Amino acid sequence: MPGSGLILAIESSCDETAAAIVARGSRSLASVVASQIDIHAQYGGVVPELASREHLRAIVPVVRAALAQAGATLADLDALAVTSGPGLAGALLVGIAYAKGLAFATGLPLVAVNHLEGHIHAVLLNEREAHEGHSDKEEEPALALVVSGGHTHLYLASPVNETWRYRLVGRTLDDAAGEAYDKVAKLLGLGYPGGPWIDALARHGNPHAVPFTFAQIKQKAHLAGRPPRTKAARTAPIASLDPHFLLSFSGIKTAVLRYAELHGLRTAAEARHKALFGGAVAPAHPAIDDALAVTNQQTLDLIASFQHAVVGDLMKKTFTAAESLGVRRILITGGVAANSELRARFIAEANRRRVHVLFPTLKLSTDNAAMIAAAAWPKFVAKEFAPPELSAEPSLALGI
Repeated sequence: MPGSGLILAIESSCDETAAAIVARGSRSLASVVASQIDIHAQYGGVVPELASREHLRAIVPVVRAALAQAGATLADLDALAVTSGPGLAGALLVGIAYAKGLAFATGLPLVAVNHLEGHIHAVLLNEREAHEGHSDKEEEPALALVVSGGHTHLYLASPVNETWRYRLVGRTLDDAAGEAYDKVAKLLGLGYPGGPWIDALARHGNPHAVPFTFAQIKQKAHLAGRPPRTKAARTAPIASLDPHFLLSFSGIKTAVLRYAELHGLRTAAEARHKALFGGAVAPAHPAIDDALAVTNQQTLDLIASFQHAVVGDLMKKTFTAAESLGVRRILITGGVAANSELRARFIAEANRRRVHVLFPTLKLSTDNAAMIAAAAWPKFVAKEFAPPELSAEPSLALGI
């Protein structure tokens, strides 16, 4: 039987170096995140080589800070955990190499965690903390929507013998929802990451001004069920998934571009970016008053319509899948789960349908290590430890 129940987890899958200490998967004692947003903002997206370099610089002080925040030492721990994929290969390797070295030096077991499973456990960690360790609801299966800059996946998450099993139900065929936000923000002259900018400005526009629609996704015979692109995690063949639960966001991104070009908004976007940022790096947190001063109503309507359509499609696919699978619990997680319109509309629809919908806190929505420690706990109890040859798996799949 475990002793202290403390797990120190490390997360370095993309552009945040994170460490956390969580007790028995249900109580967070420390969570430290070193963000690289300001570094990557000047490029409009994450540069893998720069991300790896920054992880190397940050990982030791971040782990030390987490131990100090928890008032713990390495001797107090029961295990270590680390994200093994999916993510950027170089970034993952920094965390894995450090965790393996720490495990070798301390003799502690190491648990490898799928980043996507970590996001699901961000919601479960919140629920356990709210119920002081365990919730009866956790015994029920749930539909999990993982929606972020790199992923948009639907999973059926089922508790089995004190651990969790996952079945892929749906996914995006191309861009993730958060990636579409970033690209639309960039083409409209806004900052990176695009999510906070779009979310803040959408409140000042008419969400019905531009009638964006999503066509029913049809399987393409020439692909024989294979994904049309090799983005994100490997997955079951598309042919095995219900097309009603498949998503695609590259089309709406292109539609926004065409609308902006047709109505002369692209030139305005360049002027807006110059007025807002000049030659400086765009801040991650939007200066709304400044942005509103240089953004015309037509652009605000476009932004609001884009967000309304994306959230609407996510809702449609998620609630249809939940009804089809007969589940009454929906977990919404990932960076886009911090979006205010998404939260409000999902909660309203869940109340209407009398379905239970849960979100992580805003801090746990984006990448962090507390979610990795929470996901590691049932694996630790089941003695599912990482092998000595553990390495990065950039396209690691989750579920069957």
